Amino acid sequence: MTIRIMRLLLCAVVALGMSAVSFAQIGISVTFGPPALPVYEQPLCPGDGYIWTPGYWAWGDDGYFWVPGTWVMAPEPGFLWTPGWWGWGGSAFIFHQGYWGPRVGFYGGINYGFGYGGHGYEGGRWDNGHFFYNRTVNNINVTNIHNVYNTTVINNTNVTRVSYNGGNGGIDARATPEEEAAEHERHMPPVAAQTEHIQAARNNPELRASANQGKPPIAATAKPADFKGHGVVAAREAGAPYHPPAERGVAGARGNEAAGRENNVPRPPTAVHPNELPPRERAAAPNTGNPKQDKKYQQQQDKLYAKQDKENQKLQQQQEKEHQQMAKRNADDAAKQQMEQRHQQQTQQLQQRHQQEQQRMQERQQPAHPGGGGRPNKG
Repeated sequence: MTIRIMRLLLCAVVALGMSAVSFAQIGISVTFGPPALPVYEQPLCPGDGYIWTPGYWAWGDDGYFWVPGTWVMAPEPGFLWTPGWWGWGGSAFIFHQGYWGPRVGFYGGINYGFGYGGHGYEGGRWDNGHFFYNRTVNNINVTNIHNVYNTTVINNTNVTRVSYNGGNGGIDARATPEEEAAEHERHMPPVAAQTEHIQAARNNPELRASANQGKPPIAATAKPADFKGHGVVAAREAGAPYHPPAERGVAGARGNEAAGRENNVPRPPTAVHPNELPPRERAAAPNTGNPKQDKKYQQQQDKLYAKQDKENQKLQQQQEKEHQQMAKRNADDAAKQQMEQRHQQQTQQLQQRHQQEQQRMQERQQPAHPGGGGRPNKG
């Protein structure tokens, strides 16, 4: 069996073992913002080591749908969850996937509650391999969980339920230097339990915003994808009245997921290596009305794309080298599968970073105007 055939088989195994939903939301852009965040209570924490992951609005075939907040076992000690968030990209709202890492990065300044007040996380901390919970923002049974402390979290008097950053009416927040640094640290994508949770929410018609009007009947769960039983919490109220645009009256969603589902065409598998990523869509040529400025912007875009192409090639060569080393060692299937999983994470993290770089460049090149639909914010 040739190395090429072996790689194809391993890719198939990884694709089955790791849901394509893991990074399906990366790069999705929608022409209108998500509903406000609903008001709901946090279910009881099921046990030590679980970290709260707040609920959010995701995009599916039928528009926005609610992904309930839930408790998730941390993938390894010391890791915290950075929630995903929607942000204005100059012409549409773009979703940034959440991730696990040693520090909490930028999540749009969105106040998700329960310790996620817009910047950082005040719901708990790691200490010598054990997670300690802040009882002032978490629902903890101290009979079962003893690693607790009490620290008051000061919230803004004007707590907003807005669920997106920038644009008209969005949160006005920028990443701090610490949050920008956290973006470049070692990350892990959502774990399998989270991808199953997202898929279960996607398949539940009651969680579509068009059905629940921003007040989902399943707002939070004690454990991922467990939508029945005493651990399920319904929303008390919608964060704000939901008035979506007329059905199909907007351009809809664009990106990896939407492109793969048009006309019922199956979604392509998640890329494992850089050469398997879908072709990138180059931004439209700048047109600010200032030819000199437009030329400068175009040169900046070309420079960014050249840098990203070089990084893709470098990662591809590195992974090819690891494949060759693995073949020389006659490694077993388990080791090869672990390598493919690592390659998938590397590839998706690189893709996410490139998309964020492209979005930031588009924001900088978007001419400011008083309508609020240009750059997300200036601070």
